[in-house]
Amino acid sequence: MCMAHKSCVSEADSAAAAAALFAWGANSYGQLGLGHKEDVLLPQRLSNFCEPGCIKSVTGGGGHSAAVTDGGSLFVCGLNKDGQLGLGHTEDVLCFTICKPLLGCPIRQVACGWDFTIMLTEIGQVLSCGSNAFGQLGVPHGPRRCVVPQAVELLREKVVCVAAGLRHALATTVSGSVFQWGTGLASSGRRLCAGQTLPLFLTAKEPSRVMGLEDSTAVCVVAGSDHSASLTDTGELYVWGRNKHGQLASLAAFLLLPQRIDARCFQDEKVTAVWSGWTHLVAQTETGKVFTWGRADYGQLGRRLESPEGQKPHKQDSQLTFWRPQSSVSLPLCCLTGAAKGLLSSLHTRKHAWRVKGLGRAGYWDVLAPCERLNGSVIQPFLQGACCLTS
Repeated sequence: MCMAHKSCVSEADSAAAAAALFAWGANSYGQLGLGHKEDVLLPQRLSNFCEPGCIKSVTGGGGHSAAVTDGGSLFVCGLNKDGQLGLGHTEDVLCFTICKPLLGCPIRQVACGWDFTIMLTEIGQVLSCGSNAFGQLGVPHGPRRCVVPQAVELLREKVVCVAAGLRHALATTVSGSVFQWGTGLASSGRRLCAGQTLPLFLTAKEPSRVMGLEDSTAVCVVAGSDHSASLTDTGELYVWGRNKHGQLASLAAFLLLPQRIDARCFQDEKVTAVWSGWTHLVAQTETGKVFTWGRADYGQLGRRLESPEGQKPHKQDSQLTFWRPQSSVSLPLCCLTGAAKGLLSSLHTRKHAWRVKGLGRAGYWDVLAPCERLNGSVIQPFLQGACCLTS
């Protein structure tokens, strides 16, 4: 899946220029919301579900997408075989459709896992729908799937941020605590940490407090396929889970408990924002520097493929990793993210993308390259995931 969700504003002087939403990439299940299931190589305009100017965020999962408006409405499309769209049925949806079961319940944030969805309401309540085969819905005694959003009752404190991985989910509460549920990381943990006892939060099918963060105050969480990360109010970044591609900035194969990434990796600057791809991470520091690390064989990191020893690695090496955070660009950036690739916006009004074959041009590339179809658009703060909003 190739989703990239961003917010942009046209450079045209006309104040009447209308906002527009664009989508492109893999579309096997209609997750681009264009009304069909054909892959799209160039950005295509969407205009069939709401005023693009009111879209606050867009995100994507294994084959489905979700958009939240300023008014708290949730629109969904794509793969729905496990009810991950929350519409009360299991048929795929090819166009963005409002989630009627949530009408009257304003949504602040949405996070899409592989086959499930986590919603955060304006009042700090967490809802979930989709597959529950691994306890990723946070409802331990619930059915194997849920086709309408249901409350994660065991989170009794107000939540301020949610995240979803392949088969696990996380939440940050107003007091700065981090909870995790879903057993997606457990099998890797048992195999890679043989003989060690797994902490409860790696095996729980209901929200369980993440151990090792008691002396810090979390402000947000992010998740990859098999890893998690938490950013604190002091600008420290903690990571845990599987480290197959070096995305945890460690030489360990698996981190059972959160481990802080040394500030020297970020040139002794505080981290102010973090995003996670499926197998790589991106962090922005207080001066606007952007650091990337993790899997790099498809150009996810937006920098040239050079090994730590300075040797050029083989691009076909599927295990290629860069485990030490390095700066990708020198310009101040609004964002950088993507499930399998990155997409970023700079303060210099250029839109760039890398990694995925067909993102506005043919072939693969490893370093920052402009997406010509969207040149002439000023990019506003990041939303998430391959849609783009202009005005």
